[in-house]
Amino acid sequence: MNNGEKDAARFGHTALPPEQQRALRKAVKWEWITIIFLAVSTFLVYLVLGNSQAMKAAWIEDMLSFLPPISFLVATRVIRRRPSESHPYGYHRAVGVAHLVAAVALVVMGGYLLVDSGLKLVTAEHPTIGGITLLGNTFWLGWLMVLAMLLTAGPPVVLGIIKMKLAKTLHDKVLYADADMNKADWMTALSAAVGVLGIGMGLWWADSVAALIISTSILHDGIKNLRGAIGGLTDTRARTYDDSEPHPLGERIDAYLQSLPWVREARSRVRDEGHVFHIESFVVPRKWPGATLRRIEKAREACVEMDWKAQDMVIVPVTVLPEEFLPGLTQGGGEYR
Repeated sequence: MNNGEKDAARFGHTALPPEQQRALRKAVKWEWITIIFLAVSTFLVYLVLGNSQAMKAAWIEDMLSFLPPISFLVATRVIRRRPSESHPYGYHRAVGVAHLVAAVALVVMGGYLLVDSGLKLVTAEHPTIGGITLLGNTFWLGWLMVLAMLLTAGPPVVLGIIKMKLAKTLHDKVLYADADMNKADWMTALSAAVGVLGIGMGLWWADSVAALIISTSILHDGIKNLRGAIGGLTDTRARTYDDSEPHPLGERIDAYLQSLPWVREARSRVRDEGHVFHIESFVVPRKWPGATLRRIEKAREACVEMDWKAQDMVIVPVTVLPEEFLPGLTQGGGEYR
C-alpha cells in the first residue's frame, strides 16, 4: 500500500473500516463530478442570462453550489493529518469550519437576493427578453433560457441521491448538506423557467416572484446549515448525520456499560468532532476492587468495536456520577437527556 492509500484509510488516528474507505473514495469522485457539472451548467446559464431576475438568482445559486463540494474536498484533506502536540484532538473540526463558511455564504447571498428581488417587485420593474439570431434563425431568447433550466434540472437530483447515501455511511454533514441542496435544485430550475415564461406571457411580476422563491430557498439552506454548523462547533450533543435526532451510539454504550457485572451506574457524554466522536464515559463500580485496569480496558475495547466513530473514547471510574459533567442527570442517576 502506498502513502496515498494509507492516508486515505484514516481520519487522523481513526482507521476507517473498508466500507467507509470505499464511501470516501466514491464521495471524492462524485464531488469532482459535481464541480465539473457545475462549471458547465453555470457557464451555460450565464450565456443566456438576459435581464431576468429569476435567471440571475438561479445563476448565483449555481455559483454558490460550488462551496459545499469544495469545502468537502478541502476538509477531507485536512482531517487526514495526525494529531499533534498543538492539536491533540486532531483536525476533525475542519469539517465544521468548512460547513460554517459555506453556510455563511449562503445566508449572505440569499439575504441579498431576497432584498434585491423584493425591491424589483415593489418598484414594478418590467424585465424584457429580446430575440436572438442563431444559425440564421431569429427567435425569442426566453426559449433558450427555459431549455438551459430544463437541461440543468435533472443531474443535480441524481447527484444528491448518490451523495446522500455516502453522507450517511461517512457521517459527513457537509456532504449531506451538499446532497440536500442538489436534490432541491430542480425547484430552482423550475421556478426560473416559470418566471421566464411569465415574462413572455406579459406577466412582468412573475420573474420577480420566481426570483423571490429561489432567494428564499438559498436563504433557507443557509440558515439550516448555519444552525447545524454552529451546533457542531459549540459541542452540542452528538446527533445523526442529518441532525434529525440524537445519535444512538451514546445510549448503546451506556446500556453495554451498565450491563457489566462490576458496574453499578454508567453515563456518557458524546460530542461530534466532524466525522468521529469524542466520548467520555463515567462508571460507578459496585466495588472498587472490581474496577481493575484490565476490566476497564476490555470495556473500552468493546465500546470502540461498536462503531468506527468511537475510537476517541475514555472510561472514567468515579464514586458518583458527576452531575456537572452530565447535565440532565437526576439525583438518583436517572436519565441522561
